[in-house]
Amino acid sequence: MKHFLRLTALVLALVLICFSPSALAASSSSISRSASQGELIGKDFSGQNLQAIEFSNANLENINFSNADLRGVVFNSSVLSKANLHGADFTNGIAYLADFTNADLSDAVFAEAMMLRSRFNDADITGADFSDAILDAVQVKKLCARATGVNSKTKVGTRESLGCR
Repeated sequence: MKHFLRLTALVLALVLICFSPSALAASSSSISRSASQGELIGKDFSGQNLQAIEFSNANLENINFSNADLRGVVFNSSVLSKANLHGADFTNGIAYLADFTNADLSDAVFAEAMMLRSRFNDADITGADFSDAILDAVQVKKLCARATGVNSKTKVGTRESLGCR
């Protein structure tokens, strides 16, 4: 049953990504305008409520999302290398083809997030909670090799949330 629900969620997410009209995109005009102009590199959004905003093809290098409310946010084909997501809540978010290389994901919550085809090379995942998140098996294996800590909010261990053996 659990796998059926995950598969259903995956199919739904892919349909929404591929066939959703741009007029229905959940994005803030100021943020989406900046993203298209590359003005978001290194910006500080720490502690802010950014629920349901969409970042598509955005360069978010060195951006600060620490302790931000990112529930339902979409990072579609976005670069988040060296980004700070420490303590952020990315529950039910979508990160498709996102690059989290060298990002600080420590103590962040990625519960039920769809993170297919995303990369986490050298990302700090200490205490991150990936409970029921959907990730590529290759990425899960790489993350399990360095998974440690317990999330301060959910009290779930990183290894446990990834299903590491």
